[in-house]
This record gives sequence, structure tokens and C-alpha cells, in this order.
Amino acid sequence: MGRDESESLNQGLGGEAFVEEGQRESDAPTGHLVIRDYLKRLDDSPGVYRMLDRTGAVLYVGKARNLKRRVASYAKPTGHSSRIGRMISATASMMFLTTETETEALLLEQNLIKQLKPRYNVLLRDDKSFPNILLTGDHPYPQIKKHRGLRKEKGRFFGPFASAGSVNRTLNQLQKAFLLRNCSDSMFESRSRPCLLYQIKRCSAPCMGYISEKDYGDLVEDATMFLTGRSTRIQKQLADEMAEAAKAMEYERAAALRDRIRALTNVQANQGINPENVTEADVIALHQEGGNACVQVFFIRANQNWGNRAYFPKTGAGAEPDEILEAFLGQFYGNKAPARMLLLNLEVANRDLLESALSAQLERQVKILVPQRGEKAQLVEYAVRNAREALARRMAESASQAALLEKLAEAFDLDGPPERIEVYDNSHIMGTNAVGGMIVAGPEGMIKSQYRKFNIKSTEITPGDDFGMMREVLTRRFSRLVREDPERTGDTWPDLVLIDGGAGQLSAAQEALAEIGVEDVTLIGVAKGEDRDAGKEEFYRPGKRPMALGHRDPVLYFIQRLRDEAHRFAIGAHRTKRAAQTRATPLDEVPGVGPARKRALLAHFGSAKAVTRAGLADLKAAPGISDAVAEAVYGFFHGDG
Repeated sequence: MGRDESESLNQGLGGEAFVEEGQRESDAPTGHLVIRDYLKRLDDSPGVYRMLDRTGAVLYVGKARNLKRRVASYAKPTGHSSRIGRMISATASMMFLTTETETEALLLEQNLIKQLKPRYNVLLRDDKSFPNILLTGDHPYPQIKKHRGLRKEKGRFFGPFASAGSVNRTLNQLQKAFLLRNCSDSMFESRSRPCLLYQIKRCSAPCMGYISEKDYGDLVEDATMFLTGRSTRIQKQLADEMAEAAKAMEYERAAALRDRIRALTNVQANQGINPENVTEADVIALHQEGGNACVQVFFIRANQNWGNRAYFPKTGAGAEPDEILEAFLGQFYGNKAPARMLLLNLEVANRDLLESALSAQLERQVKILVPQRGEKAQLVEYAVRNAREALARRMAESASQAALLEKLAEAFDLDGPPERIEVYDNSHIMGTNAVGGMIVAGPEGMIKSQYRKFNIKSTEITPGDDFGMMREVLTRRFSRLVREDPERTGDTWPDLVLIDGGAGQLSAAQEALAEIGVEDVTLIGVAKGEDRDAGKEEFYRPGKRPMALGHRDPVLYFIQRLRDEAHRFAIGAHRTKRAAQTRATPLDEVPGVGPARKRALLAHFGSAKAVTRAGLADLKAAPGISDAVAEAVYGFFHGDG
């Protein structure tokens, strides 16, 4: 039985085994007869199949309840849609992986699609995690904060929210309403006076003992009730307390309670549509037009709309709507927890299979519904309208972008409008914390998921040597491309590379690519020009005289936007690196001292410098520090002797 790189993705699914690894010769025959030849070696097991072209590139990844029956459907010479027909005619070999159940095949299929990005599959191109609100559970005075990523910390999570902005707005109002702390535990322990948030009435200052643990716990309970949809009772309770305070002429307290009620109202107002009878659901609607698709997702939690996001999946060269929506669901929830109920605008073929897989992931029942009437249907229609409008905006922007790319090709004598433009810039301060940045643009605008940063690693580069930095960045970038996609079958090779700089930077870029053996990628240097003023840019091309564009040329504005975006990204990466170095302490280098022990030492001694000077007895006396760790710390800073 053959094995390959995909198997490492699927450990733990159980029962997998490759049935056969297909031939990959460049002169291999293609078409339905090739596929038919595999039938005699297949059985009725569930599993995943891959269709490959003559070069070995994966055309399509699919799952099957019965591999033999599914592959037999491709072995017929006629009766296919034009998309499937093109895929079959390009198929030179196939690969198979059997699983115990169809649910396992579904999970494996989505893993392989994400890794391999086949040409004929529906691909979700933006697959980031969503932020949540976390009420920590490992402290007597819980902290409320934004959280993104795996839910490893102790506490209660509320979300997802569609964006960091929606979380920040909600947190801002929750601080006003419930006066919960947002400072870290180490800052909480080291406070000697209340912070600014207390002064502006957004924190109850538990760090200074201005509120008892019980009263703070009541605020946490109120916040929890609000975030789980039980806000009416809280607002009524606060209104009663405000009336009592006003009656007792405690006007300052009454005003504070009024502000809390107003903050709660603002949170609800910012949520947009707030369904009365839908407590928790993800509302997902697909709209297709002109070969493009938009999927709009709304997050309903605690009877409130916690935001929405539009996705524009690559539709696999003409996939049907139900196939697009089913593929979207499988990939979208690959790294996200689904709601208990998914409301769709279209039926999907494998609804029961998806429900089973998502229920296993959430460890509670997940229902997929296509509502026809009532409040749920109104929510879906609202999502459909937003999907339709978002796609219309996207198509208008794409048309404008396509026109710009055509003009760009004309201005610089390119063979055609570039499909992928990469722009490079460096950022550093006097050579320190040097970082290279790469941004990517194409027919649909900026492709932020493809942005990359490069920490300058070479010790042979003189600090501040911009040419040397550019050589290193391009050498690393294109060496990887040559290694991973030498035949250029994927979409990661650029048609055009823009370098922020003039003749010197362009020469460094040429040298870097020539050493790798890449000589057919168009390079253009973008220099600020006279007085370094925007609008006076000069463009350098290998073997040609510098040129300029008209002050009002749309292509000039377009290149300026690309260069400014690369500059912004590189500076951001540099600042992040510099900030990390600023936060670094000598304790980071001590073996066996992780974040928790570092916090304990800093809380006890007050600073990293004090830790480095502490005696062994003092280190052993620090709470949470064992004798062995104390000896390790002392030995690190004072020598084992």
C-alpha cells in the first residue's frame, strides 16, 4: 500500500489505508478510461479520492460513502457537466485513502482541500479564527478581555464576534456597565494606586480593595447573564436601584447606575438585528452571480447579532450552489466551533453527515435548517440580501481592478494583466530589528492572507544595508518557490515584482533571483524621485532607462497604494518585533522558567534586575518557586560555582 505526505494530516481518524498510488508520468494517458481502470481495484469502503493531472498536480479532492460507486460515476464517457467533463479529461491518475466511516472521510477531505487547494474544488480563501470575550476563571477577581485562538485558558468564553472591532466596542460598553477589570494578573498584583479606568468609572478597582470579592462576584454574574441573553432582568434591577438611590438623594450613585443602564442599552443598539426567539445560531446565506459567489455569515448569540462577515470562495470552475455551500461549511468549521443551529438559505446534499460531524466537534447536537417562514426565515433573508449586496460591490471593485491591471500592463509593456503582484519593502531603525515585508495584490485587490514578513537573519549583512536585506528576502522567498513549486503549477508565483527603491535595490533583486536561476519574473523598482515627493516617482526596469508616469495617471495612484501598503506592513512588522524585544527580560533565557514562574518572580521581586541580583535564599523564599528552580535561576546569573 502506498503512503504519502497527506497521511500525517489524518492520524487518529482510524482505519485509513491507501488503496493505490497512481502513475505520474508526464506522458500518461488521461480521461475516463484511465479512471475506469481503477474500478477493478476498489471496494465499497468509504474514503477520500484525489484526481491528478499529468504533472502530478491535484485537480480535485472528494469524499465518498462508497468509493467504487463514486469513481464509477466518473468512468462514463458522457453525461457530465462541462466542469466535471474538463476535470475528467485532465485526469491522468488517482489516489485513494479508505476510512472507517463517511464522517471521517468528510473531515479528511476538508483537511486535504485546505492543504492542496485543488483547482476544481470550492476553496475558502479566508479562514481566520474569530475573537471571543473571555471572563477568566482562575482568579478571585476575574478579568474580562478579548481572546482569539484555542480556548485553553480557564474561564467562560462568549462569542464568536465577527471582528475585533465589534469585540472592542462591546468590551468598552461592558466596562461601563459592569466595572470589571481588564488588567493582567501581574499588573493587578503590582498596583499601588487605582488606574485611570477607575477614575473614568470603567473599573471598580478590586486591585485596591475598593470592592469586596462578593460584590465583584455579583458584577461578574450580571455580566454573565447579559452575555447569555438575560439582560432584561439586569436592566430592571439597575433601574430599581437607581430609583431607590434617587429617592434617598444619593444622586452620585444614581448617576452611576444611570450610566450603567445607558451602557447596556448601547451594547444592544450596536448589535443591529436582535431576534426574540433565536438564542444561538449561525445564519449562512449563499448568493451566486456571474460565476462568482458570496457567503454571508451572521453570528446570533444570546438573542443578539454579534456581527457578520462576507466570504468569497473560489467556486471550483463552475460548481453548483449546493456544492459550494456544503464545501464552505466543511472548511469554515474546520477550526471554529459551530452554533447549536445553522440556518441556511439552500439545502445541502449531505445535511445528516454534516450534522453528525459538527455535533461530534461541538460535543452537543447541531441542527442544520433551511427555514421557510417566521423569524428564522427573516434572518436568512436578511443574510441573503447582504450577500447579494456584498457580491455586487465586490464585482464592481473587481471590474475596476481589472481595468487598472490592464493599464498597468500597457504602461510597462507586460505580456498581459498580472494575476499576482508582489511588493517588497524593508523596515529597521539604524539596522536594528530589521524586517522585510511582502504584500500581494491581484485581480480582486489586496490578498492579505498571502502577506509575509521576513526577520533578517544573516549575520554578514552590515546593519542598515538595505541592498543586503533585499537580497536576503528575495533569496528566501524565491528559493522556497523553486523548492515547493518548480513547475509553477500553482498560483503562488508572481507575474510582477515591485521593489521599493531605485537602481540599487533593483540590482540587488536581480542578483538574488539570478543566483537561484529565476530570470523570467518581471522586476520594477519604484523610487520616490525628485525631492522624494509622491507623484514624482521614477520606475527602474532591468536594461531600460528610468521612466515616469503622468501625475494624474490612475496606474501611478495604483502603484502608490501598493507601495504604501507594503510600507505600512513592513513598519508594522518592525514595530511588533521591536516591542517584543522591549518586553524581553533576562528571565526569558533561564531554562525551566516559563511564563508562570516568570510572573511569580517579577511579582515577588518587582523587576527582572532585582531577580538577577537576588541571593539563593531569597529566590527560594519566592512564592511558587521550588528549590530546584531557585538554584537554576541563581546558577544562571551567578554561575554554578
